[in-house]
Amino acid sequence: MKLDILAFGVHPDDVELSCSGTLLKHISFGKKVGIVDLTCGELGTRGSGELRLVEAANAAKILGVSVRDNLGMADGFFANDKAHQIEIIKKIRQYQPEIVICNAVTDRHPDHGRAAQLVSEAFFYSGLLKIETSQDGVNQQCWRPKAVYHYIQDRQLKPDFVVDIAAFVDKKMEAIQAFKSQFYNPDSKEPESPISVKNFMEMVKGKMAVYGRDAGFDYAEGFTVERSMGVSNLFDLI
Repeated sequence: MKLDILAFGVHPDDVELSCSGTLLKHISFGKKVGIVDLTCGELGTRGSGELRLVEAANAAKILGVSVRDNLGMADGFFANDKAHQIEIIKKIRQYQPEIVICNAVTDRHPDHGRAAQLVSEAFFYSGLLKIETSQDGVNQQCWRPKAVYHYIQDRQLKPDFVVDIAAFVDKKMEAIQAFKSQFYNPDSKEPESPISVKNFMEMVKGKMAVYGRDAGFDYAEGFTVERSMGVSNLFDLI
């Protein structure tokens, strides 16, 4: 299956929290979109890896993505090395996306920045002929997507561009809340985490409103880039 956009998240719910509005918008345009989670999030304060896999599947149905995979890397202890890069390369070559989206380049959680670097380097190496990979015994063709973008997560980074998602905010919030184990529940007996506080969902919407304000949107998601973006003419920026 060839995809138009492939979004990577180190933990299940990273993609939902950070760029699912953008994915929903492009799915509405008829684009094929997939998600790859690197880990099950088994070190999370609340829930379990097994439960988060179930929640991720539910969120995928809400979003309407074409595929959602999990690489089963070790939460907290994966590395940016050859073995882990090869697993990312194989997914990029399998789905041949035009655009890759991945974790924030720097963030409160150290896994996020490390995953951003891992995916970014694999993005480049996936286009090299002399790196050979196979899937189910079949050699894969090299493939390098046209662009890699980093979504913004916990920290309030300055975006290089924002995407208007006002029409998709409600569906995004529904997808986020599919991860019930992670967020506020007055009946929960589990420890509190930075994202389980009562007003966390308000903060998520507030951040989208802040990113949208400068661009004249009600709500937006922000992204950073690794290289300058070009346009054919100034009117593409209006």
